[in-house]
Amino acid sequence: MAAMKLLAGNSNRPLAEAIAAHLGVPLCRAQVRRFADQEIWVEILENVRGQDTFVIQSTSAPANDHLMELLIMVDALRRASARRITAVIPYFGYARQDRKQGPRTPISAKLVSNLITRAGADRVLTVDLHAGQVQGFFDIPTDNLFAAPVIVADIKSHLELKNVMVVSPDVGGVVRARALAKRIDAPLAIVDKRRERAGESEVMNIIGDVNGHNCILIDDIVDSGGTLCNAAEALLAAGAGSVFAYITHGVLSGAAAERIANSKLKQLVVTDTIRATAAVESAPNIRVIPIGHLIGEAIARTAREESVSSLFD
Repeated sequence: MAAMKLLAGNSNRPLAEAIAAHLGVPLCRAQVRRFADQEIWVEILENVRGQDTFVIQSTSAPANDHLMELLIMVDALRRASARRITAVIPYFGYARQDRKQGPRTPISAKLVSNLITRAGADRVLTVDLHAGQVQGFFDIPTDNLFAAPVIVADIKSHLELKNVMVVSPDVGGVVRARALAKRIDAPLAIVDKRRERAGESEVMNIIGDVNGHNCILIDDIVDSGGTLCNAAEALLAAGAGSVFAYITHGVLSGAAAERIANSKLKQLVVTDTIRATAAVESAPNIRVIPIGHLIGEAIARTAREESVSSLFD
């Protein structure tokens, strides 16, 4: 670890500090600030020549500001002769734009991956990409960590497993839900929904018998919260005893925290890949669990050139 340097942007300083504490490595002294016109300026205040460097920065709101911070920090490290630069992006915010949604629309996830690579990153470490194929958008090694071990440990410590059913909130999340159901030896159900327009969803049908079960909705991102709230209502109407939700990335934009607080969800549990807002922290049925130790262990294994995938065996 002696040749390792950890740098943190402004997106999620508490998470970066938790990772540093797990590794026993202090955060590198650096200044990330703005000029009067909001241009971002970075100065690294320690020698990083020949060092194995890790830049910890989620592209959470404001996404574009935090993305530019990441790019400029990577460029600063490259020009300071760092030996290797790993972009640690707990939440990769542009992953939802992974394909053309219609004529004359971009594939922004590919654009952002190109920017990170051209800035000078040698590898990327992220958590629960929205779409697995985004790994292939990078022309550098990319490790996609899974929050499942953290989520499973929390479920086992807070819920009675004999009456639990794992539920995917849509057909696209079945693979993720099935993997969790296998880990906790629980049955699986699926919410079949129709999305009329971005940010809105209508629950159509429940595939599976949820009657009498305590249901766990599992997904990678919760943004507006509409899908989760609708799914919770549909599951309770179908006879579920209670509905919990475990989500890796709590984007929770706009009035999402208030919407969740007023919903029929018994509890929403998110990891701290995104720094919780005051509204999230004050919501009575939203709980944040730490993931810094998992990311820290992945960083340690990367630095030692050891297997990262074995973390999830």
